Amino acid sequence: MIRFVFRLAATAAALLACGLAYGQDIDPDILKAQAGTYLVAPEDGRTGCRMTLETDMAIGGYSVSGQDACAKPLPALAEASSWNFDGNGGLILIDPTRKVIARFVENEGSPMKTEDGKLFLLSAAPDGVDHLPTVNSLAGPWTMQRPDGERLCGVTLGSNVGTDGNAPLSLSGDCAANVAKLKLAVWHIEGFGLTLMGGDGSSLSFDMRADGNFDKSKQEGGKPLSLVRR
Repeated sequence: MIRFVFRLAATAAALLACGLAYGQDIDPDILKAQAGTYLVAPEDGRTGCRMTLETDMAIGGYSVSGQDACAKPLPALAEASSWNFDGNGGLILIDPTRKVIARFVENEGSPMKTEDGKLFLLSAAPDGVDHLPTVNSLAGPWTMQRPDGERLCGVTLGSNVGTDGNAPLSLSGDCAANVAKLKLAVWHIEGFGLTLMGGDGSSLSFDMRADGNFDKSKQEGGKPLSLVRR
């Protein structure tokens, strides 16, 4: 399955491999790889906010900017004045008194998640997007098509998530042969990625666009393909 690349998990793994702990000097390359603008957003699809993790030194770690944007949607995070690695593969946000106000931990290859399970810290988000997609917000009819509008298949995403984290989907009876042969039957979300899967291990992965539709992940190869809401 192909989805957005989450720099947080990769950098955390590098830190663990180097044996780095909170408070120790961080390799400049690792620090630079981690720095950037991130969307912090509730898992339930409510509005989040963006902040930038910088490389300049600050009290308790490294500087943060843009956190004022969190004042309304996530007011607790608006108090962040610095960030740091926690030495256990996670990342922390710190207030001016050095109090940890959020701790993000690895989440099995998915976006890093706060320990209380309410928020995601994402490595990337489409421009203009301020919330995570949810199963309920994506459930319904979609069209699988080429960029020029050529229709390949109708796809209806169901909303009943099973114990395996997947929800059912159904295909229209007029799907193109190359889509029908995949026998797609279930789907799930990881961050801004959506994956359609068949019972025999076949799958198609898509990345969310700013307009809420999806384009086939570039790592999938082959011809461009989109999922457009009907």
